[in-house]
Amino acid sequence: MSWCNGKKQALNWRKSRTEQMRLVQINSSNADIEQLRQLYDTAFPADERIPYDDIIHLLDVMNIDYTTYYDEKTLVGLTMVLRLPRFNWGWYFAVREDLRGMGYGQAILTAILNKYREEPRPFILDIESPLQTDAPNRVQRKRRHAFYLHNGLRDTGTCRTYNGITFTILSSSDAPFTSKDYDDIVAALRAAWERMPGQE
Repeated sequence: MSWCNGKKQALNWRKSRTEQMRLVQINSSNADIEQLRQLYDTAFPADERIPYDDIIHLLDVMNIDYTTYYDEKTLVGLTMVLRLPRFNWGWYFAVREDLRGMGYGQAILTAILNKYREEPRPFILDIESPLQTDAPNRVQRKRRHAFYLHNGLRDTGTCRTYNGITFTILSSSDAPFTSKDYDDIVAALRAAWERMPGQE
């Protein structure tokens, strides 16, 4: 078998597997699964995620589109999108580390963008900025940034820094996205947090 034919077969295998992904919607009644906790806790740095138990509570007080993705019975990834009045905010997006590079990430992102493409509210995502020169993972940031741009998102040029980490905002729309827009999203999160049990 030639290298080209082998590569073509591999790409076709990836396409067939990702097209067969099964989507499962998650709410507060089915979110407390160890597999989901483990994926969430290992996919995001501790300073970039809130406790998973708080995620479960937020599912009852916020409009969160929490979706998990399976290849047959294998958990592949998860996404959480905050459905806000003006934006669909891509809050968390994770693919299992041992399954990365197999086309699942691109398939999941395509599914999300297709889902929200017809809505008037743009899909917004923040990622670690590839321009932060003192970041220890700058190569990874550049690769992730290029991945999202390749798949149809636009760098808005808006950045925010929290706890020494600079984030850049990506959007599915050509409309401007400002620092005030970001502040509005943070305010919505804060208000929802205050509505959670035990936060009064």
